[in-house]
Formats: sequence, structure tokens, C-alpha cells
Amino acid sequence: MDKKLFDVEEYGNVTKEIFQKIIHPKRRPALLKNIDIGDCIDKWTPDYLIDKVGSVPVKVHVSNEGRMDFLKKNFVYKTLLFDDFIKLSLVNSYSNVCDSSEMFYYLRSLSNERRGKKVANIISEFPTISSDIKIPYFFDENRFFSSILRIGSSGVQVWTHYDVMDNMLIQIQGKKRVVLFSPSDAPYMYMEGDKSEVMDIDNPDYDKYPKFKCATRYECILEPGDVLFIPALWFHNTLAVTCGVNVNIFWKNLDDELYDKNDFYGNKDLLPAAKMLQMVSKAMSNLQCLPDEYTDFYAKRAIISIEKLLNKVENNDVTK
Repeated sequence: MDKKLFDVEEYGNVTKEIFQKIIHPKRRPALLKNIDIGDCIDKWTPDYLIDKVGSVPVKVHVSNEGRMDFLKKNFVYKTLLFDDFIKLSLVNSYSNVCDSSEMFYYLRSLSNERRGKKVANIISEFPTISSDIKIPYFFDENRFFSSILRIGSSGVQVWTHYDVMDNMLIQIQGKKRVVLFSPSDAPYMYMEGDKSEVMDIDNPDYDKYPKFKCATRYECILEPGDVLFIPALWFHNTLAVTCGVNVNIFWKNLDDELYDKNDFYGNKDLLPAAKMLQMVSKAMSNLQCLPDEYTDFYAKRAIISIEKLLNKVENNDVTK
């Protein structure tokens, strides 16, 4: 277990004003307690969800391992009827359907229109239950991006990743552990795109990922009614302590023109950042025609330039 472990800071009875003036400017995760999220806490039992949603087709991650690995794809996507999915993932008594202890199921709802080629919205996707949840609009409503229904078996662990938009994770049923790492820990996360290669964050292979020891871990347990604010760029890894139901709310914290218009999940790098990363990749490939000693020398010169920029950022001295 990582020795540098901190609890996520908690706040009770948060209002929009408190969130915008005190919590949001800190750019740190915050566990919000005693938030009014509507009747969904009491209503969204398996039987209720089956009755209200019924046999709607949904696309589900299915794996024989709880720790799902997006990079190695140790799961498959299956289209199931929603009521069957609920029986498989949430209702342990449905043993005649499937032994849920042998398989793990995870729904990250997609837009019904073009199946994921449009931003997810619980109101249009699940209209029969969407009125049960009260979204805490602690941000300006015109900045709203998406609302995502997530349902998973006990033991489902979702890979460590970051998003480019601010996010509220609302716990409705069950318990979920969330582990977070600061954006400043990016050098230690062994990134592949927006995802970390370190899948087992509880017992990491330090021989393979030695720098991960330097990462500082923040952790909290979400219970029904809890809302976790996850600022953009914070790495997060979730583990379903029990089977459960969540809703994610994403919103844009920056100007619209900075976001990729084809980003339907809120995880594509901002356009200026994506352009920079492409340029760096191209620049490094240009060095491959040189002997190793030259490649090493000029790569280190590039690192020096980046470090100078980082020093300016740390000193709040970035100029145009």
C-alpha cells in the first residue's frame, strides 16, 4: 500500500455559493455530504429499475476479472436488455440467470442516438427514472456537458484515468471506493493516453513501475447520497465495494473552443494540448535519424526547455 495516503476533504451542506467561492477554486477533490439529490436514493432499487426501465438494450462491459483493463481489453462489450443486466449485476438472488460471482458487469451509459456518437444524457436515455434524481447544479447550467448512468457488480474496478472536464460523481446505491492522484503526479503515473498502465494500485509492481512510489494517494468511500467533486485532470480509480448505482455529471470549466467537438466522453485532451503533444511526438521522431548520443543530447535540451516553462507556471509567471 502506498504510504502517502490522504483522505479527501469533506464538506457538509454545500450550497452553490460555497462550492463556487470556496471549493471549486481550490482545484482539489471534495466529498460533499448532505446534498439533496432527490428521491433516487430510496427509489432506485433493482426491482424499481427493472419495472421503470424494462427491456431497453444497453451496451455493457463484461469480464471474468473485477479489475477491468482498458489498455489490454480484458473485457468485452455486450448488448444486453436493461432488465437482464440489472438481474446479472445487482440482484444476487437471480442465480438461475447467471452466477454473478464468476462474471463482472459494468454499464457506462451511452447515448441511444448513434450509440456513443452523441453526448450521454440521462434525461433522454432513461426518461422513466430521470425525474427521480436532482442534479446539484453548483455550476452554471449552460456549462453542462453530460449526465451518465453507471451501474456495476460488486468488485468492479475501473482503470485509473483522467478527464478534461470537471466532474461530480453521485453515489445513489451501494458503496464505492475512489482513489485519486493529483495532476502534478503525472510523471509517476506511466500514462498511455489518458489512462495509467498501473492497474493494480493497491499492490503495484514497483519493479516495473518504480516511479509510482512517488505518487500521493487520496482516498474516500462514497455512500448513498454522497457527491464527489473530481476536478479536471485529477487521476481517479474506482472500486465497487458493493454492487451499486452512480450518476456522473460533467461540465465545461473552460471556454467551448478549447474542447474537441468530437469528444463524446469528456476525455479527449484540450485542442491546444493535443496539438502540443502531436508536435512533441513528431519532434522526437525526427531525432531518430541521428546517432544515439545526439538523440540523447537534444532530447535533454527539449526537457530543459519544458522544465523552464514548468518553473514559470509554478511561479505564476507564464506570459504570452
